[in-house]
Amino acid sequence: MSEIGGTAVGNNTRYPYYYGPEGRLVLVDSALEAVSRGSTTIGIKTPTFALISSHIKPTKALVEPAEKIFTIDQHIGATGSGYIGDILQLIDEIRIAAQRHRLSYESPIDVNSLAKYLSSYLHNYTIYAVRPQAASIIISGRDQTGIQLYQVDPSGTFFHGSGFAIGHYSDIALDVLQREYNPNLSIDEAITLSNKAMEKALDERPLVETGIVTATDGVFRKLTNTQTNK
Repeated sequence: MSEIGGTAVGNNTRYPYYYGPEGRLVLVDSALEAVSRGSTTIGIKTPTFALISSHIKPTKALVEPAEKIFTIDQHIGATGSGYIGDILQLIDEIRIAAQRHRLSYESPIDVNSLAKYLSSYLHNYTIYAVRPQAASIIISGRDQTGIQLYQVDPSGTFFHGSGFAIGHYSDIALDVLQREYNPNLSIDEAITLSNKAMEKALDERPLVETGIVTATDGVFRKLTNTQTNK
């Protein structure tokens, strides 16, 4: 046991001083700030499909860019923004959860249950003396209730909706989505809208990785990397 900031702590002791003066979780705010510096990442859902896309940031010469769109199960895909190491760890965590569900119940996990699982997993990092994961994850998929889209943040808070934007200048990208989204978008129109939102946020023609799941066959697929057109 040791003394930090006048409070005795042990291996499993909660840290009350992690709260700021306004009652905010200081380390979670820091994790969210890290997310805001990550790749601009977008999710769009209509009744017939869900699309996720993420900006592929330039890397050093001769270095392959990091993968940004991930298949979680046959019917679910995910992407994220923040520290890539944390994103990859969370992707592995929900992949294992999806596989465990299939083995235990002989059926695919529903998207809501997977989002709740990730929410609980991330929330545990806010309770004990560990660094919160500096990554927000967008999950898309189709289950027995239809097409689904969720966003899960480092605090464990999760949202269900039709459009999300996280990462660098996500507020600008989200403003474009809110102004131009409608539930009757075609897949091509949604891709165009996602690319437009990224261009507006980044003020450049970014290289984008995209994945989509449709209500027709319920299979999540990654699309070929594309560069947006002005």
